[in-house]
Amino acid sequence: MSSSLAAVAENLVTDTWVKASWEEFVALGNNPDWEKGKFFYHQGYMRIEMAAVGPLHSRQNSVTSRVANFYATLRNIRIVELINASFRRTGVSEFQPDLSYYIGADFRLPPRTNTPIDLNEFDPPALVIEISSTSLGDDLGRKRLIYERAGVQEYWVVDASLDDVIAFEISQRRSGEIEESSVLPGLGIALVEEALQRSQTQDDGEINRWLIQTFSQS
Repeated sequence: MSSSLAAVAENLVTDTWVKASWEEFVALGNNPDWEKGKFFYHQGYMRIEMAAVGPLHSRQNSVTSRVANFYATLRNIRIVELINASFRRTGVSEFQPDLSYYIGADFRLPPRTNTPIDLNEFDPPALVIEISSTSLGDDLGRKRLIYERAGVQEYWVVDASLDDVIAFEISQRRSGEIEESSVLPGLGIALVEEALQRSQTQDDGEINRWLIQTFSQS
């Protein structure tokens, strides 16, 4: 291990941005000691987030996922979901969102490997979602910049503590808040929030039946 990498590793604090070279970032990412971490890199800084293990984050993740998948399925929209997948532009950036989606008729799906998806070869996902149980400020801040510059079309931030969804449409590396999805046309963000609120008192079967009925009628 180089002296600079050793210094970064020794002083590394999770869930915050730390100055590091691309080579140091990749080396730490390949270190088995950090295999449960989520890795981000942007403009000379890296961030390692330790995976949330509590039911709050995992349930919000599950419910949000089903809203997107059920809506696309019942509207005959082509969709592929990836959970905790890494997307990399070598030497420039890397991100690993909670949920990401390729959506539409024309996307080319990356191969089934355990290596980060190469954004120099494949398009970024159309939709990226972060479930914020402890990282809301960063999800609305620096990560939003990462997704703007990566070419993601739409970004949702789920505030798990409030069952609130803040959604952004991204165009020409600029984002603006929206109330209805553009990549899943007709899906109101308020409905995503209602599904999250229902999860406080309803089991998955109840929520699933409500989603199917709602999407079938509208």
